Amino acid sequence: MRLTIERLRTLVLASGVLLIAALVGFLALSKIKNKLNLKEIPHKLGADIQRQANGFVYTQSHGGHTLFKIRASKVVQLKKDGRAQLHDVEIELYGQDGSVVDRIKGGEFDYDQKAGIAAAAGPVEITITRPTEAPAVAPGAKPQLPAKSGPLANAANEVASGQIVVKTSGLTFDQKTGSATTAQRVEFAVVQGQGSSQGATFDSDKGQLVLDRNVELNVHRGRETIVLRAAHGEFERTQLVCNLTAAQASYRNGQAAAGRAQIRFREDGSAERLDADDGFTLTNAAGAKVAAPNGSLDFNEKNQPLQGRLEGGVTMDSVQADRSVRGTAPTALLAFGPDGQLKHARLERGVVLHSEQQGQNEPHVIRDWRSPVADVDFRNGAKGQLLMSSVKGTGGVVITGQSQKQGGAVVPSRMAADEVTGEFGDRQELTRITGVGHAALEQTTATGARQTTSGDRLVAVMASTGKQATGQGDLSQQIQSATIDGNVVLTQQKPGDAGAKLRATAGHALYDGGSEWLHLTQSPRIDDAALQLTADRLDVSQSSGDAFARGNVKATWLDETRRGKTAQGGLAFGGQGPAHVIAAEAQMHRDTGEATFRGGARLWQDANSVAAPVIVLNQSRQTLVARSAAGQPVNLVLLSGSQAGKAKTKGSGPSVVRVRAGDLKYSGAERKALLRAGAVGQVVAETAEATTSSNEVELVLFPPGNHAGPDGASAQVDHLTAIGNVVVTSNGRRGTGERLVYSGDNGQYVLTGTAGAPPRMTDPVRGSVTGEALIFNSRDDSVSIEGQGHKTLTQTVAPK
Repeated sequence: MRLTIERLRTLVLASGVLLIAALVGFLALSKIKNKLNLKEIPHKLGADIQRQANGFVYTQSHGGHTLFKIRASKVVQLKKDGRAQLHDVEIELYGQDGSVVDRIKGGEFDYDQKAGIAAAAGPVEITITRPTEAPAVAPGAKPQLPAKSGPLANAANEVASGQIVVKTSGLTFDQKTGSATTAQRVEFAVVQGQGSSQGATFDSDKGQLVLDRNVELNVHRGRETIVLRAAHGEFERTQLVCNLTAAQASYRNGQAAAGRAQIRFREDGSAERLDADDGFTLTNAAGAKVAAPNGSLDFNEKNQPLQGRLEGGVTMDSVQADRSVRGTAPTALLAFGPDGQLKHARLERGVVLHSEQQGQNEPHVIRDWRSPVADVDFRNGAKGQLLMSSVKGTGGVVITGQSQKQGGAVVPSRMAADEVTGEFGDRQELTRITGVGHAALEQTTATGARQTTSGDRLVAVMASTGKQATGQGDLSQQIQSATIDGNVVLTQQKPGDAGAKLRATAGHALYDGGSEWLHLTQSPRIDDAALQLTADRLDVSQSSGDAFARGNVKATWLDETRRGKTAQGGLAFGGQGPAHVIAAEAQMHRDTGEATFRGGARLWQDANSVAAPVIVLNQSRQTLVARSAAGQPVNLVLLSGSQAGKAKTKGSGPSVVRVRAGDLKYSGAERKALLRAGAVGQVVAETAEATTSSNEVELVLFPPGNHAGPDGASAQVDHLTAIGNVVVTSNGRRGTGERLVYSGDNGQYVLTGTAGAPPRMTDPVRGSVTGEALIFNSRDDSVSIEGQGHKTLTQTVAPK
């Protein structure tokens, strides 16, 4: 588009030079009718002369001014047929200031007095020193010509600076009709170049000049030559209108052509307007073409284009070795700057741009731009090149694309916004895209997940390839960075999983194309199936869907069973309501369903909770892992209670089990928690009646719905098992052993040991007891001793 639009004015200016040159030549012949009536020549020389007159000069004057002067070496009056012959003729036409304006030379003129026709059978040369009639000025005054305005800015000024030389033969002038006609070749030379046509007619009465066929003009513009051709040309002198048929301008970087073109001129000879129909085409050297059924251009006094319009269905085509581009729009409006360079093009009423590319060993890429309106701005580049600066689509823009590697799946992408602006660099590669109003970018990640990012405003900076724009890859693969502001929403869905959709929201987002991470700030939030998460900042991976949360992290797992959904993806930590987590930061792996919380992490569901430096949740496996760090232990709190339906006695109400350990592993499927001493050195478990320390503790919860508290409270602890170096204290008693089992249902503690080290309990009042198993009942403070096949019950009363 750059070269063809830029050179379009050359077509118009070249047409003007050709027409002015031919017009002035035939205008000079029209002066013969008004000032030089050949019928009067014999009368001036002697009406009935039958002799030869050799070497004469005839001058015609009026009001003291010379109008014309005829020089001939010989005049022969042929009485028998009423004809006269002039040999070696030179006619000088003068202006009102007395200076020579035009000269006509011919070897022989033949004048038929009866028919009123003068004909030059041989060559005729016309030298024109001015392109138009001299203005009516005072006698002796010099004509005032318009100032010059550039090499091709004003054709009349350029012609006036030199001479126009017209050569032809077989010229016939009909005095009755005022027409001068030749069927022979007409050649002319002007300051800008040389031209020709085959046959021409000038009607002085109608002021009409007709160039019959094969019109051609070679115009020199610096080192460049522009060739203008037309099948036929007509010029209306009185209306200053030129009509060309099958016009074509060829230049170094392309061609411009029109089936029919009409050019309107001003009085000073400058072009005012060009109207083209029956096909208007602009083509550059690379084969890019812009075409429309109809087109028009308006020009200033310097013959520089001001504005233009293409309509009737504008098409733009560009085909290269591995890339093709086609654009369509019903209408295109063109605007030019003060220097005549194209500055702006506006495509209206439905714009479609389609491109395809597939290089060797490269993916097949298809992209489509659709918008009601598209505005293209241009700027001047190096070496006089006209470059695209930006393109802006309004009224709702949709850019779709797809990329497919050989034998691979089709990878789609889509960008949409109320307004989209693309900016171009020096190599005409896309450097920046801005979408405003309902901006959205859709793409497919490397893992096949479909991802959509939307907001009020989206600005994407494109990666520089260092080459001419190629369009390789889908749109997302070319983005170096992007910012999204206002109502930011990110959604990502795994392939083949219609239910699992990640949704992230924020006030601001920054995308890094190198790492393919999206950074969300200003109240960011993630919803992933049953998970809801907020933080000061969220980082989401485009490729995997993984996320990092930093600062004031808060997460909630909803109870999917209460929402009529399966529990998959939720979290059950002994309760039936939502589970909550707070931490300083969190990391989530979407493929594995694992979330890691660090820095003062705490999780709770109903009355059950766990606090630790690190908590790791796996939604897929329904597991929880907690770890200590820097001397900070894992703290677990679970609800315990008595069997439903029993009378409330001491210990029959719900109580709390508190455990402090080095690490924790919990399985929601098994409803089992395993705590180990780890770096803390021992596991400490506390109930309302006793405190236990050991190497590890195992907690098993009742199945869901069993032994739940009122109104669906947390499920209670079924039993607690402490293993290894067990020490239990309760109400002054102290027991030691290798294994302790606490039953939340009946409130009993069973302490056992090994054959070499049986369990032992020390009572401050009764002393020490031992046996194979020591059973402490928290409801009545009784202790049972089992050993050697019998059981002994010991009642003790511990000091309060």
